[in-house]
Amino acid sequence: MRESPPEMTCGRGARDGAMAQETAGSLSEETLSLWKREQARLKARVVDRDTEAWQRDPAFSGLRRVGGVDVSFVKGDSVRACASLVVLSYPELEVVYEESRMVSLTAPYVSGFLAFREVPFLLELVRQLQEKEPDLMPQVLLVDGNGVLHHRGFGMACHLGVLTDLPCIGVAKKLLQVDGLENNALHKEKIRLLRAGGDSFPLLGGSGTVLGMALKSHNRSTRPLYVSVGHKMSLEAAVRLICCCCKSRIPEPVRKADFCSREHIRKALGHPGPPAPRSLKAQRPKACPRGDSGESAGCTYMVPRVRTLLLITAESSSIIWIRVVRAHILVLFLIVKTFSVFHH
Repeated sequence: MRESPPEMTCGRGARDGAMAQETAGSLSEETLSLWKREQARLKARVVDRDTEAWQRDPAFSGLRRVGGVDVSFVKGDSVRACASLVVLSYPELEVVYEESRMVSLTAPYVSGFLAFREVPFLLELVRQLQEKEPDLMPQVLLVDGNGVLHHRGFGMACHLGVLTDLPCIGVAKKLLQVDGLENNALHKEKIRLLRAGGDSFPLLGGSGTVLGMALKSHNRSTRPLYVSVGHKMSLEAAVRLICCCCKSRIPEPVRKADFCSREHIRKALGHPGPPAPRSLKAQRPKACPRGDSGESAGCTYMVPRVRTLLLITAESSSIIWIRVVRAHILVLFLIVKTFSVFHH
């Protein structure tokens, strides 16, 4: 995926680590207690089973639109950010709607309470879509974060799902180590045993609860995704849908939302963008090898091959013309010689 220059945006991992130190002591005990009570109240409304007919269909018949959300930050700025919502057609995975807006975050970052910082802006984007173009409302939302795989079993995917009343899936790139889950040698060995895209293993917490699945989302990916229930969808259906939405390691709705938010930041800050890519067919031939992320690894090696073929073709053409000319000269010589013999 094409990304904005590194000085403009930063990913969630680097951003969260930096802001954790900035805001460690900036939240009052009263506010923290309020947030905990709100999480507990909303958690009671989470539905962790399939609620729609398309979710129970092996081919997801009836599913037409899949949404993705993302929040990207201006690097070095813990306040300015861009919230994005994209809606893709299914199963084509083509963008049918996108909206991004710059926002100023007022709530501090506190581990385990990310939703209170970011969800209000994502919720506003969903509500705006509902008002403007209800026919494009997504039937499910993919969230770059966790659902029930969370310190208190109520991550951002749950929070957004409950408030929008939409099926939601949490898709995290790193393992949140809660309830005894650890990224230890045993966990890494299980990852190594994931051979093909679609292979997975359950994330069984110390409490005996399956909190999610570690999923190899693409044949060429060496790092799994951590899928968890957000709202109104079973874990089994969530994992199947994520597999169907992956052209690379990251599901297309999440990948597109991330790209849109980064591009919006670039334009908002007035930075020049990279040149527009060529058409997908020209950029990613079918014969192209694929890299670890699942993206095409690049086909610059095809340029010298084409150049060589052109040179060979040109050289062959020259040889053919030389032979034709030589043949004509030989014929003329024979005609002249024959004429001379008859003349004498």
